Amino acid sequence: LTKHWESPIPHQNIPEGLVSISAASCGICHSEIYKEWLQSTHAVAFQDLQFQAELKKDNIITCLNCHTPLQNQQEFIVRGFINGDYKTPWKEINPHFDKSLQLESITCATCHIRDGAVIGTIGSDKAPHKTLKDPEFLSEKLCLGCHNVVDEASPQLVCTFETGDEWNANWAKQEGKNCISCHMPSTDRSLFPGMPKRAAHFHNFPASGIPKFKDREAGRLESMEFTESAVNQKYAAGDLLYYQLKIKNSFAGHNVPTGDPERFFLIRYQWMDTAGTKLKEEVHRIGEEWQWHPVAKKISDNNLKPKEERVYPFTLILEKKGNYNLRVEVTKHRMSEENARYNKILGEYPLSIKIFSKQYEMTVE
Repeated sequence: LTKHWESPIPHQNIPEGLVSISAASCGICHSEIYKEWLQSTHAVAFQDLQFQAELKKDNIITCLNCHTPLQNQQEFIVRGFINGDYKTPWKEINPHFDKSLQLESITCATCHIRDGAVIGTIGSDKAPHKTLKDPEFLSEKLCLGCHNVVDEASPQLVCTFETGDEWNANWAKQEGKNCISCHMPSTDRSLFPGMPKRAAHFHNFPASGIPKFKDREAGRLESMEFTESAVNQKYAAGDLLYYQLKIKNSFAGHNVPTGDPERFFLIRYQWMDTAGTKLKEEVHRIGEEWQWHPVAKKISDNNLKPKEERVYPFTLILEKKGNYNLRVEVTKHRMSEENARYNKILGEYPLSIKIFSKQYEMTVE
């Protein structure tokens, strides 16, 4: 085991003063934080249908180290890999495996419990449990343990989370902003009921906004800025319609999309008559293109870098008189329908959300 992601966080004992290291137990006192975390994608990282589908293909046990990061959450202890092959782990039964804790995925203890103490950024000598103040430990370094991993688990299964490298090379780091600045925004609330409000961090971890399950919501951060050109309500037959949408990665301190290489954006233009008949359609794509078989290989990459902007035009000679609509939509996708079908989760897994939508009504005289 030579790479940090090949091993989970070592087994953690229950700190003195606590009865459990489960999020449910933490939530008895830290109720607001617990409610926020419950709605995060972290809370269902293990149950995520895409993850479970990938896990079943080759049973790559190392993938658990980011989706259930504590040794306490894993059924087996991996001591190594035979001939370095992830498919043949040298493992033994974990006597401390906690199934209920496994189902909490990326739980409170993932970040906040080490060596018999609860780690915080402020610290307190009044807590009923041992508490250590260590803001350096709870910095972006902890996030990047999972969000900056590049590895080949098998010829057809690769992990290319390069968000940390992207952040490290642009304006966000230069201006002193890190993962926490955006994905754990500042909030004022009580640490637990009865205590006065104080500065704290939101624990919903808003990001793409695409939920993991149909009956859940997901916190969303704005990364893109949209600037649209003006269009007229009336044109003469033979005129040229020119419309453009400028898209800028104004707010993210990393590329968009980032992380999972299956993520992408679509910019879609539809020219329709008033009956809804589609007369012309153009689609532009932002994201990586991969070949998955017989071996995984990146074919292209046009992800938007931080502060990068692009213009996507739509032009049309208006030949026929009548009333028309121009529909403009930008959608964010977790994966394609083709890949969802291959993973046998099509129809069960939320694939996309709409992040920009406009419709323009026009008359050609």
